[in-house]
Amino acid sequence: MAIDYTRLMAREFADKTHSYSWRDTILYALGLGLGSNPTDLNELQYVYENGLEALPTMAVVLGHPGFWISEPDTGIDFRKVVHGEQSLIIHTPMPTEAILIARNSVDEIIDKGEGRGALLRVRRDLIDQATGVLQSTQVMSMFCRGDGGFGGPSVGKAQPDATIPDRAPDASVTRVIPAQAALIYRLSADLNPLHADPRVAEAAGFSRPILHGLATFGVAGYALLAGSGNRPASALRELSCRFSSPVFPGETLRTDIWTTPHETVFRCTVTDRDKVVLDRGRARFD
Repeated sequence: MAIDYTRLMAREFADKTHSYSWRDTILYALGLGLGSNPTDLNELQYVYENGLEALPTMAVVLGHPGFWISEPDTGIDFRKVVHGEQSLIIHTPMPTEAILIARNSVDEIIDKGEGRGALLRVRRDLIDQATGVLQSTQVMSMFCRGDGGFGGPSVGKAQPDATIPDRAPDASVTRVIPAQAALIYRLSADLNPLHADPRVAEAAGFSRPILHGLATFGVAGYALLAGSGNRPASALRELSCRFSSPVFPGETLRTDIWTTPHETVFRCTVTDRDKVVLDRGRARFD
């Protein structure tokens, strides 16, 4: 079954209510490896209830609509889908505990052509139930490698892009990803056994379980705050990047940061393998 463009664009998702507490906020940060240095007060504010702050990237684990792309009526070959890009706009700071309403929708579908796949972008708005205020907007871009040639539009909306300057970074933040990071992070997000079971990882072609892509996204978000003068969490208003390679727990991740006149751009590299894992990253601060 091929993608039916009109039907998929019109797909309806029921509003999803997501309630979380300060314990969930701390668990998310621990899953990114924060707290590894128990004397670092900048990390402690995200993993200790006294003066707790919520990381803005926690929005990506709230209100997920489930693994709907595997449903037959989508026409998507979910076995060939990879997470390509992620963007997040923070309209108001992430509360440390709240009840949020998630509204998911298909934002656009781009047909790359027969044998070239398709690009599916899904949008999620998080709304604070108590105030009705829009907290954040995120767009997940998925590359559907087996689904091109269905007759959809070949060009999508203009997307902001980042160009990495051809010079040394203005700052670099290096963090070791704890060996158990994926096992902790999955308790906040995706329970896919690819991130926990060595047998499943091996069957998928990996030597061991891999870290969730959105966990790497979260580590980069914290690194940007730390590498820009330990700014408060509320200062980060926008974050986006392209996923280029997986990270293994236990590896060392270096986030290189460049400050330009209009925005901050970044790239993440696993130093153990000299492998770029997040590319064309951009961030905006207040």
